[in-house]
Amino acid sequence: MQEDFLHYIWKFKKFNTQNLKTERGEAILLNTVGQHNFNSGPDFFNAKLTIGEQLWAGNVEIHIKSSDWYLHNHEQDPAYDGVILHVVWEHDTEIFRKDNTVIPTLVLKAHIDFSLLNNYKKLFAKQNRWIHCENDFASTDEFILNNWLERLYFERLERKANAIESLLQNSKNDWEAVLFKMLAKNFGLKVNGDSFLSLAESVDFSVVRKTQSSLQSLEALLFGQANLLLEPVEEAYFIGLSKEYEFLKQKFQLKTNQVLPLQFFRLRPPNFPTIRLSQLANLYHEHQNLFSKIIELDALDDFYKLFNVSTSAFWETHFTFQKVSKPSKKVITKAFTDLLLINTILPLKFCYAKQKGQDIDVSILNIATQIHSEKNNIIDAFNQLKKISKSALVSQALIQLKTEYCEKHKCLQCAVGNTLLTK
Repeated sequence: MQEDFLHYIWKFKKFNTQNLKTERGEAILLNTVGQHNFNSGPDFFNAKLTIGEQLWAGNVEIHIKSSDWYLHNHEQDPAYDGVILHVVWEHDTEIFRKDNTVIPTLVLKAHIDFSLLNNYKKLFAKQNRWIHCENDFASTDEFILNNWLERLYFERLERKANAIESLLQNSKNDWEAVLFKMLAKNFGLKVNGDSFLSLAESVDFSVVRKTQSSLQSLEALLFGQANLLLEPVEEAYFIGLSKEYEFLKQKFQLKTNQVLPLQFFRLRPPNFPTIRLSQLANLYHEHQNLFSKIIELDALDDFYKLFNVSTSAFWETHFTFQKVSKPSKKVITKAFTDLLLINTILPLKFCYAKQKGQDIDVSILNIATQIHSEKNNIIDAFNQLKKISKSALVSQALIQLKTEYCEKHKCLQCAVGNTLLTK
């Protein structure tokens, strides 16, 4: 038995509310159960109860045993002085206020439908399971599941929006600068994401603005800050970048000591940092005011067109500065654009609209449902339980479900878990 189960029972009145009595025999009439408190202090604020002949307004504290009150030292905490009812599973001792009056106690055990308790025990049975509900996940009602996944998707967007707001504060409320940092991180993918972000943060975005009209200058800036121009190479393109970077370094007093090292190991050549940096440079060279363009677009095909950029000509025959490779045009693919949309563009559009007081939820949902589902261990595992993930909306929602609910055992706050409890 866990306290959060008792919170769930009290919050949603999953017990017989008729003929309630305190341990001393006083009748209890529930007006409101109060507001659930997820922070420190009593579990429910501002409840209204009639106990005996007296109407009370105050807080409710919930424990497994009455004695937990003293185990948690609530008698020493003034925050609990306003508790009007102590709700417990087992009553093993009286609880007193500072003036020595007894705090009324309600024992829930006698008022619960035991099918609910059995479902709870079944859900949280100690078995070697990937998620608690894996045996029943596939049978969840489609309407309930789809609505829950949509809500989870927006929860994940909210989580990403919080990170964006932090970046925005550090970027002096410059949305273009925030976009550049987020795109840089995503162009680096998982292996070089932090390195690319440290590169973007090592340069004031005003320098990017001043150099983006010249592709050579912008590439020199990015390759130089990434410490990829240190070893001499007898190649005209490399020499030109090196000379340009030395000029920019002096002009803008650039430093690279905070830039994290880049990794090439175990990466497919199309994902080498050299290729991704050239694509990023070409993107910003071709599109001035990229953030404004992104905010204006609301169709998936338009985003594919916007990000349909390639590398500089040198990289069509190279993956590194030192070695010639088979000629190939290295264009940003639709699959890579999908990743940018999922991790950068849609969260950024959501956050911007939120700050402006605009509602673009329908537009975001429309795009997210058109993007193919991501593929990773979490999505594969859910698909084994139920063939469910067919879009980025669902895959993002499932990641949110697994990381924020399943792994934290928050089944009582999950629509799937609630359905199983009341089955």
